[in-house]
Amino acid sequence: MIKKLTPLLGTVGPVLFTISFTTNGLLRSDYDPKHNYVSELSIGPHGWIQIVSFMFLGLCLLGFAAGIFKTIQDGKASRAGPILLSIIALCYFVSGPLVTDPSAMFDNQQSLQGFLHGIFGALVFALSPVCAFVYWLRFRIDPKWKHLQNWTLIAVIMMLATVVLMKIAQPQASPLNMWAGIIQRCSLLSFYAWVFTFALGLKAERADEG
Repeated sequence: MIKKLTPLLGTVGPVLFTISFTTNGLLRSDYDPKHNYVSELSIGPHGWIQIVSFMFLGLCLLGFAAGIFKTIQDGKASRAGPILLSIIALCYFVSGPLVTDPSAMFDNQQSLQGFLHGIFGALVFALSPVCAFVYWLRFRIDPKWKHLQNWTLIAVIMMLATVVLMKIAQPQASPLNMWAGIIQRCSLLSFYAWVFTFALGLKAERADEG
């Protein structure tokens, strides 16, 4: 059952999450998508929308990882890939209820739950390019997946570059701070686009087998 749902989970999860934070960010007058992080949408009376979105995406990615584990059962990335995806998924799910602090507090005192949210968030951004790179090692030698090797490598480079820029932009005094929200979204969308493409590849492979 999970194998049949894998392409759906890998496409619907990232797409709905992106639609959710984009729409929510545009509708909130107290929020600037250019500057504010996605996690800051969890703050306030309507924050439950973002919290649920985090948890929903986490469950989708967890199911996606389980489906990949059952689909690619031997060779490179057959174990490490799903494990990394599962860790990322769990970090998304757990970080939902752990509401972040406003970005203005990042240079000062943070609450415990804000600190924990930051830890799980850091794991997501650190492991996303690692996960894609692990699968790139598989794609470049597997004829079935060779068509994804170039895009996967581009996604890895984009994620790494934006993670570095995010670190530079985090301090309030940084000249890039006003663009912190845009930089973070570029990193997130690079990973989601890669997951989406991977899911479509699984769907195409299943159609060929069927």
